[in-house]
Amino acid sequence: MPDRLEPGEPQLTSGQARADHDHVELEVDGVAMVRLLGPQDRLLTTLEHQYPEVEVLVRGNRVSLDGPAEQVRAAGRLVDELVELVRKGVDLGPAEVTTSRRILENGGAPAEVLSQAILTARGKAIRPKTLGQKAYVDAIDDNTITFGIGPAGTGKTYLAMAKAVQALQRKEVERIILSRPAIEAGERLGFLPGTLTDKIDPYLRPLYDALNEMMDPELVPKLLASGTVEVAPLAYMRGRTLNNSFVVLDEAQNTTPEQMKMFLTRLGFGTKMVVTGDVTQVDLPTAASGLRLVTRVLNGIDDIHFATLTSDDVVRHSLVGRIVDAYTEYDARKQARDHERREAAEFANRAERRKGLRKS
Repeated sequence: MPDRLEPGEPQLTSGQARADHDHVELEVDGVAMVRLLGPQDRLLTTLEHQYPEVEVLVRGNRVSLDGPAEQVRAAGRLVDELVELVRKGVDLGPAEVTTSRRILENGGAPAEVLSQAILTARGKAIRPKTLGQKAYVDAIDDNTITFGIGPAGTGKTYLAMAKAVQALQRKEVERIILSRPAIEAGERLGFLPGTLTDKIDPYLRPLYDALNEMMDPELVPKLLASGTVEVAPLAYMRGRTLNNSFVVLDEAQNTTPEQMKMFLTRLGFGTKMVVTGDVTQVDLPTAASGLRLVTRVLNGIDDIHFATLTSDDVVRHSLVGRIVDAYTEYDARKQARDHERREAAEFANRAERRKGLRKS
């Protein structure tokens, strides 16, 4: 892109009206504008939302920015980075635009952070789309056991499975093992039709679906038949030692503390483990989640990393992030009310005891 902005050095035109107001013209070369702006200019709208005081105008391959000087400089740098992302083959979406702005504000380079493809499957590159996802993927590379904890839509399981497939393709491991606890979330397994395998299969179906997205669907059955890829309920892990494997435990919030300990102690030589879950969606009847406990028990141990993803890392519909935030706020209020009730009950009990002592 000719006339690229240097940080803090926007290109000014004679239309600059005053010291705190800038007008910048950017010419985009070598990139199809539809890839930069998105269908129906959706990404242009997202860009405008990041800097609401900047007027953005596109004519052909020229982008004009007009508004407060500081915001114009920031918007110019963002456009510059988005062009670089497109040149590196990244398919832009609203998440990439929003994340790029955050990375720039933290002094980073979005084109370096977001252009790392884990693998390419069926013509589609799988890569981190947020700063939190990038940190999560890096943690998987750097640690033997990684916990990915966060709400729905943050790519915890999808990215872990992509790293597993990548490791298998690179011959870093000999097999992939994918597991989930077959917890009865409102339904009893005994009342479901079919054999035990038929009853358990719905719990594991999301893992099969992700596998078929990341690998040749004709190859998956062969890998399953040979044991190179195994998809099994958590109970099937008991008594085993898992060597030279990439193991992913999904929906770990529904493990009991005993199950979590059992799973982690299956770790063998040459094995990497990723444990994913959302501690706000526990389906256990007693709500005694092994994932909640393990964050306290193993925190600070070398070669074990806890990666926390938030609503900022949600890459589904933008409403999902707002739904997550709303529930988080509701839970915080509920916990505060419960704490106040317990405090009031304890105060009342102490008062009753004192009253009883005086009478005696």
